[in-house]
Amino acid sequence: MTFIKETMFKFKLLLIFPFFLLFTGCFQTDMKQFEKNLPKLDLFAFFEGETIAYGIFEDRFGNLKRQFRVNIKGKIDNKTLTLDEDFLYDDGEKAKRIWTIKKQIDSNDNKVSYVGNADDVEGKAFGSISGNTLNWTYDIYLNIKGSNIKVHFNDWIYQQSEDLAINRAYVSKFGINIGSVTLVFLRGKTADNIGSLNLKNW
Repeated sequence: MTFIKETMFKFKLLLIFPFFLLFTGCFQTDMKQFEKNLPKLDLFAFFEGETIAYGIFEDRFGNLKRQFRVNIKGKIDNKTLTLDEDFLYDDGEKAKRIWTIKKQIDSNDNKVSYVGNADDVEGKAFGSISGNTLNWTYDIYLNIKGSNIKVHFNDWIYQQSEDLAINRAYVSKFGINIGSVTLVFLRGKTADNIGSLNLKNW
């Protein structure tokens, strides 16, 4: 009986393992697939000056949990992009985040990468661009029901036109998906037509 049980257990593992590989493979995206996408994203050029954004947070079941607005001021100095972000949430909460982002160029293959940090980010954020797409990842502390909880962000920005980009971020804790953030960034003439967003009240 022991032999039969062990054989059945191994057989179940063989059946489960391919599905596990298929499931985990969904989270691995090859950046090369974006390299021909236009317009080419220049992170510094896109966020220099004033940018506005509208965003939502959904839980892992797709339920809308929060809405927010952001005014962003971008400044480039000494090959460093500083993003000063002011947030207003639909429940009245206000927040600020200041990103400091540096561009790094590999001397061997001229590949460009980015390293960023902010006060509520643990360690650093690391990312790269291919075509119209930026992907970067980081651990950040979010205020959830009055407690600061560390979560992991897998963050994607897709530039759609000269003045518009869509941001999709997947949020996880201990490797388990807990929700997603969607933002629309507007800059240039498109943002000028709207003006700075009202962050005094929702």
